[in-house]
Order: sequence, then structure tokens, then C-alpha cells
Amino acid sequence: MAAAGLTEIDHIAIAVRDLDSAVDYYRKTYGVEPVHREVVEKDGVEEVLLKVADSYIQLLTPVRDDSPVAKYLEKRGEGLHHVGYRVDDCAAALARVKAEGHQVIDDAPRPGSRGTTVAFVHPKTAFGTLIELVEE
Repeated sequence: MAAAGLTEIDHIAIAVRDLDSAVDYYRKTYGVEPVHREVVEKDGVEEVLLKVADSYIQLLTPVRDDSPVAKYLEKRGEGLHHVGYRVDDCAAALARVKAEGHQVIDDAPRPGSRGTTVAFVHPKTAFGTLIELVEE
């Protein structure tokens, strides 16, 4: 069972309309610099990761109008989008979530940014929070 548990917070994702302005805000206000920038075509987003201790702040902006983040911004505006938790084994963690009867967005783990393997748990069965399981 241990392999299916959470090991630490990987990132806190924040949806923004202007990625460069958000990066500038964190740089000037908190003194953190980007450590990774990537367009994730499958999800229709561009992300920037800012390292804070052993975790990240993930700034997300849509690159397509039909992306989940674009829909999120339209409906809710800028702000906290999801929490990413590190796991040792994404497939085992996802199987555990499904075995407990919770709703998932990804039926199987898939490639994430920076070479990770990820799967999302639906907020409807996670107390209103979109959860991303992240295996490095």
C-alpha cells in the first residue's frame, strides 16, 4: 500500500491569463526564478515552474481556447487550479483512488511535463479540489 500513498506536494498550480506578468510578479515580489518552461500541447497549456524548497509553483496559461485551463479561466477567473502530489507509483495510486470508488479524469497514467507520469482525480469526489498525482 505504501507505493500508492502521497509522498509530498509536487506543485500548486495557478491559472493565469498573462504568464509573463505572473512570472514577473513572483520574481520581483518573492525573489523566485523560473526553473522550467514548457508548452504541454496535449493539455493546451504553457507552464512555468518556480522552485520553492522541494516543491514548485506552477503557473499555467492556455495556448488554445478549448483547453481545460481556458475553460477554467472563463468560468472562475485566475487563481488556484489544482494541487499536484508526488507519488512513488502513479498507476498504483490511481488504482487505489479508483478502488475507493472515487471519480478520476484519467483512466490510466499519462506523460506529464518535465518527463513525469501523471493522472488527475476529479474534484467532485476530492472535496472540490482537482488533484494531480505526479510520479517523477
